[in-house]
Amino acid sequence: MEPVKYPSRCVERFLEYVTHDTQSREDSESYPSTPGQLVFLERLRAELVKLGLADVILDANGYLFATLPSTVDDDVPVIGFLAHVDTSPEMPGKDVRPIVHRNYQGEDIVLPDDPTVVLRERDTPWLAEQRGNDIITASGTTLLGADNKAGVAEIVAAAEYLLAHPEIPHGPIRIGFTPDEEIGQGTKYFDVKAFGASCAYTMDGETLGEIQSETFSADTCVLRFVGFNTHPGFAKGTMVNAIRAAARFIADLPTDSASPESTEEREAFVHPYVVDAAVDCTTVRVLVRSFDSAGLERLHTLLRKTAHRSLERSPGARVEIEVEESYRNMGEILKDHPQVVEHAREAIRRAGLELREKPIRGGTDGSRLSFMGLPTPNIFAGEHNFHSRTEWVSTHDMQKAVDVIIELCQVWAEAD
Repeated sequence: MEPVKYPSRCVERFLEYVTHDTQSREDSESYPSTPGQLVFLERLRAELVKLGLADVILDANGYLFATLPSTVDDDVPVIGFLAHVDTSPEMPGKDVRPIVHRNYQGEDIVLPDDPTVVLRERDTPWLAEQRGNDIITASGTTLLGADNKAGVAEIVAAAEYLLAHPEIPHGPIRIGFTPDEEIGQGTKYFDVKAFGASCAYTMDGETLGEIQSETFSADTCVLRFVGFNTHPGFAKGTMVNAIRAAARFIADLPTDSASPESTEEREAFVHPYVVDAAVDCTTVRVLVRSFDSAGLERLHTLLRKTAHRSLERSPGARVEIEVEESYRNMGEILKDHPQVVEHAREAIRRAGLELREKPIRGGTDGSRLSFMGLPTPNIFAGEHNFHSRTEWVSTHDMQKAVDVIIELCQVWAEAD
């Protein structure tokens, strides 16, 4: 097991951070979407000021920025580290009770507040690498919040260490904490110019030693099946049930291919995930995911053809289709900035870790930020089983993420 190079208080911070309810809400009209995020961000702002960081600003939209001043005289590019403070709306995030399971040895971890929730190696292969380490979970009724408070804690801990060790050479470092990433709004008001970095790294990945420089390209397809409602007792020949048309559409989507349940690695999919049903109008929201734009277009065609085929068995119904762009594969931008990824690889190697690289079957704030002019790959934070009551993180992996941040700051300072 790789020893920790730069001991920090990231675990202690994390255990306190996750007790704050920062769950985001997709149906909210405010920004950030929930007041708990601003409460936690204000608490973070006070902590950054107390640590001695410069330029600490929390704006009205919930973006918290700060600066770690340079310790070298050379002109070093400004780099940034980012994490999001919100947790997923898919699972309860209030009253999180973190539990540290000491010296894990491969046993099943039964979560006490709901003993039916069990963390097992056979279900989570990455656990096998954690034998001898401490594992943190929630208590069984909520998610943990490692996604992404592990990243928040790691960034703050690295900043604290660097402030206490000015002999470590690094250029100016920008730190940013953002809201509403989990509902796809994390960069909505992000001011790249005000952030002032040449590149950044989100600390929001999974496995120890991992760096990710590609994401899905993503759209959301909204299909509105329109029918006609009338009293069901007198509906013969007049009622057109939009629910039936939408149900036929969903039933006709592929299940043995192009679905989340049947794909892996670089395979694309469509995923109906929200249905708002009524006889006169039923709306189906479908996630569309592919690693390239041509793949997205093929999936859009699949959805259109499937929808119109369902109408053939639903006389009188019609469908309205709208495509909402979500984000694009950040690899399209990062390929033009190879040093951003290569420096991260070098930092991982210097931390004594095996380098792991794979595309993200999802997205991060870095996807949009890269297209907004801030190249932003993703580095591991140690998070596992996202959006789940079995979410967990290893204290060792968190400490090694701190090591990588500190090494990466030095790599940039040494680069020509």
